[in-house]
Amino acid sequence: MASPTATNPAHAHFESFLQAQLCQDVLSSFQGLCEALGLEPGGGLPQYHKIKAQLNYWSAKSLWAKLDKRAGQPVYQQGRACAHTKCLVVGAGPCGLRAAVELALLGARVVLVEKRTKFSRHNVLHLWPFTIHDLRALGAKKFYGRFCTGTLDHISIRQLQLLLLKVALLLGVEVHWGVTFTGLQPPPKKGSGWRAQLQPSCPAQLANYEFDVLISAAGGKFVPEGFTVREMRGKLAIGITVNFVNGRTVEETQVPEISGVARIYNQSFFQSLLKATGIDLENIVYYKDDTHYFVMTAKKQCLLRLGVLRQDWPETDRLLGSANVVPEALQRFVRAAADFATHGKLGKLEFARDAHGRPDISAFDFTSMMRAESSARVQEKHGARLLLGLVGDCLVEPFWPLGTGVARGFLAAFDAAWMVKRWAEGAGPLEVLAERESLYQLLSQTSPENMHRNVAQYGLDPTTRYPTLNLRAVTPNQVQDLYDVVAKEPVRRNSDKIDGGKPATGAAGTQEELLRWCQEQTAGYPGVHVTDLSSSWADGRALCALVHRLRPGLLEPSELQGLGALEATAWAIKMAEHELGITPVLSAKVVVAGSDPLGLIAYLSHFHSIFKNVPPNPGGLEGPTSQGFPGTSSAVLFLGKLQRTLQRTRAQENGEDTGGKKPRLEVEANSPSVEEPPAPDCGVPPTPPSQNQELTWTPADPVVWGPVQAGAGDLCALCGEHLYILERLCAEGRFFHRNCFRCHTCEAMLWQGGYGQHPEDGHFYCLQHLPQTGHKEDGTDPGPESQDLPTLAENSVPSGPSTSVIPQEATSPVPDPSQPTRRLIRLSSPERQQLSSLNLTPEPELEPPPKPPRSCAALARQALEGSFVGWGVPGQSPQVGVPMEEEEEQSPSSSDEEKEAEETVALDSDTEQALLTLAKNSGTMSKYPTWRRTLMRRAREEEMKRFCKAQAVQRRLNEIETALGELEAEGTKVELALRSQSASLEQQKSPWLEQWLQLVQKKNNLLAEEAELMLTVKELNLQEQQLQLDQELRGYMNQEGTLKTPADRQAEDQLLKKLVDVVNQRDELIRFQEERRLSELPSKPGAQG
Repeated sequence: MASPTATNPAHAHFESFLQAQLCQDVLSSFQGLCEALGLEPGGGLPQYHKIKAQLNYWSAKSLWAKLDKRAGQPVYQQGRACAHTKCLVVGAGPCGLRAAVELALLGARVVLVEKRTKFSRHNVLHLWPFTIHDLRALGAKKFYGRFCTGTLDHISIRQLQLLLLKVALLLGVEVHWGVTFTGLQPPPKKGSGWRAQLQPSCPAQLANYEFDVLISAAGGKFVPEGFTVREMRGKLAIGITVNFVNGRTVEETQVPEISGVARIYNQSFFQSLLKATGIDLENIVYYKDDTHYFVMTAKKQCLLRLGVLRQDWPETDRLLGSANVVPEALQRFVRAAADFATHGKLGKLEFARDAHGRPDISAFDFTSMMRAESSARVQEKHGARLLLGLVGDCLVEPFWPLGTGVARGFLAAFDAAWMVKRWAEGAGPLEVLAERESLYQLLSQTSPENMHRNVAQYGLDPTTRYPTLNLRAVTPNQVQDLYDVVAKEPVRRNSDKIDGGKPATGAAGTQEELLRWCQEQTAGYPGVHVTDLSSSWADGRALCALVHRLRPGLLEPSELQGLGALEATAWAIKMAEHELGITPVLSAKVVVAGSDPLGLIAYLSHFHSIFKNVPPNPGGLEGPTSQGFPGTSSAVLFLGKLQRTLQRTRAQENGEDTGGKKPRLEVEANSPSVEEPPAPDCGVPPTPPSQNQELTWTPADPVVWGPVQAGAGDLCALCGEHLYILERLCAEGRFFHRNCFRCHTCEAMLWQGGYGQHPEDGHFYCLQHLPQTGHKEDGTDPGPESQDLPTLAENSVPSGPSTSVIPQEATSPVPDPSQPTRRLIRLSSPERQQLSSLNLTPEPELEPPPKPPRSCAALARQALEGSFVGWGVPGQSPQVGVPMEEEEEQSPSSSDEEKEAEETVALDSDTEQALLTLAKNSGTMSKYPTWRRTLMRRAREEEMKRFCKAQAVQRRLNEIETALGELEAEGTKVELALRSQSASLEQQKSPWLEQWLQLVQKKNNLLAEEAELMLTVKELNLQEQQLQLDQELRGYMNQEGTLKTPADRQAEDQLLKKLVDVVNQRDELIRFQEERRLSELPSKPGAQG
């Protein structure tokens, strides 16, 4: 029987169109198809129906079924929703093409212009579940057979553009290549319409095309006039992308992908990388698609040291310009990083080529990211209205480590198409704009976790995608400035606003407000009379009263009898820090001396901003009964207690605290005043000091700190330079510049709960580099600048990391690799009950059923049968990886099978972890390759989520650090202006003081947000530590007892002790988060009222 392509030439053109892998091939084959069918390209939906009517053989019908199902959704109204709308889409990137497809389905006439003439971007994009379903519904598997067949869901930009271009052409989108949009041409007179200014000169049909909707998807470098752009800046961040040729060999398919590993929670990997290669990175990702794609963030000093950058320039454009980058050194750099991350298993790495035939490698700066203030505008002239919308990078530049670019880009394309539909329905301009801005507010908050779970229901209607949707969040009155009716030329403004954190809520706007609040809170306490913000606090009683008011039970007023002013003040400051989370900005001696009223105002304003909602004290000594406190300080408080706990633990390990449960007062009373007292227990407040005890926290170490003077807070304890109030960071009872308080080894910024001070040399270290007492020379690594780091030779291939970046199927942590591997499985009680009824005797010959069971419990039962021995699983030989081509052949081809493959089964975390262990170690799971791939995919997705979470935190921390630097600089100027005035602060009514109070409040808000982020960092670190310790411990526990050496037993005991400590820390963190959540519940109705 003759094939369809032999009898009908159009079939051959159609098959060539489906399989084309180059942009020009797609266009030429589609042109040939239209000529064979007697059609003109760009005819809209009628063209699609004509093609479908003439191509009705089996290969085409499967594609028509998918497109018809999408086009048949009620929202499109059979292609008549926007039948009289003319649209111009600028840019043929993924977002521009996706918007063009939606507009075509609505029935609009769509013209797309693109300045490039080919698709050459190999970089790989991470896909969210809804984007995978969306692309499959458009026939992605038909155009690209290897779509989402690996362990991670991703696709190269080039392949995504190709498949969307094919869909757009089939739906009648008119595409013009090599045409650059330069601006708008307003209608010259009444009755005419808006046109585009294009270069170079284009056909008259395109030059005279009048449209009433413009969708800009031309990238972040081009935003149409009239839109305001906001810049979000962080610290210098240098990204490097590289693509290597994928030969698709069996060896290459077996190399696991890296969903993402970040320094913020896996310092050991990057320390190993630094030792082996001299390369210092912040993160690295590896995807395997058309190419081997790596993306990483490198540190500038590392690039300078390895000769990748010739000179250090302050301007990023000049720093990363082609004249300052050494191509050969950059190639050696990325080769070494890729070899190390993949253990050298990719063999000889050959660079893929970019559009200019050069190695596809680039270094770019993502220090600042642009975000449009609004997503749409309306311009009107001579009665002709033009609706302008932004999608893609010109709307929001994505932060690449989060993998949100294409997902949020598609959501913006849907929202823009919905806006056009409302426009075509005749809704008013302000109403359309208000709805669009309401949707835009949701865009930056979207993630796979907070969108509708059923991705199959997603459509153009935003209610199908966003669970919490309020289309009236922005009112028409708020978007009047987005409607330009006058004929003046709009001016584009580049705003340099910094996303400086949360707004200053509850700030003590004036000195009088702060004083009034302090008087209300301390009213009724004997001997306390607050009349000002300086001398009234000198005896310490007012400060003790304020602390008692906010946290009753820490101190009884009767206990103040006989205490001196210095002792009482020091005690109040210490309690405020340890029990309220109020970090000091001045010492007790300064408060008593009254020498820095400006610092005292800053300190008291911190109390006010956190406890502003505490009702005033009408005349009694009873304080608030609730032990809950606002979340703005709770994270700071928890980190402070965690830091003191770590100090106490290290002191006990070093034999410094052998007093057992000795009373705190006795311990402190017997301690020399020049030594730092041991940290108190988290749940037991310390006792007030005696009269003869002077509370000074001076570390006993070789670093000369000097006595606590009245002006000691004016000098940094490390560099000795002057400290202005907003520059002060308090740690260990001393004040530092933020930039000075860094790890002595790696110079990383130090945070509460994440550093330690070495008792021998007095230096501060991050926990990764903190030396053990008495083993400083052997217990720490020299810093990047001081150690003898390797250089990158021309043909050097570094050895891989000692521990795998990600769990690998063939990796075993057993100390002796020659011994057989047995792994421990920890099951929950319900799982043990299920296992108790199993027949554990393996059958001689066990034939696998045709399909794996869909039930999770049944899967666990059948996976364990035949391989369950005791509580361990016998070690299996490494599974041979299935090449991507074979996976494609094994993947379901029919729509029913594809639906089945897309089904997900909800698994609890314990069961899923057990199944993941089985998938990696059980031979029985090899009988279920589909389930094996599904479970491995889920494991990679969890790693991806953790990586994205870490990168979002890191980015925000960088932005906060930048914002704090700017606040400190501005605060220094205001403080100098205030101190230069002759009048006292009580007499000053100038706006300088109000401005300074606002800066203090902004800094407090930023520090509170920073502490919240550090809790997330701590959580990620503990998760990573527990994972690594658990893997190492399993290796020892699965050894035969008779084969263990005394060294093995000692190492096993140490690992078990570390694991228990990590689990306890995670438990404390979870308990803290739950207590905070419960403490906030009663306050919600009051707050709302």
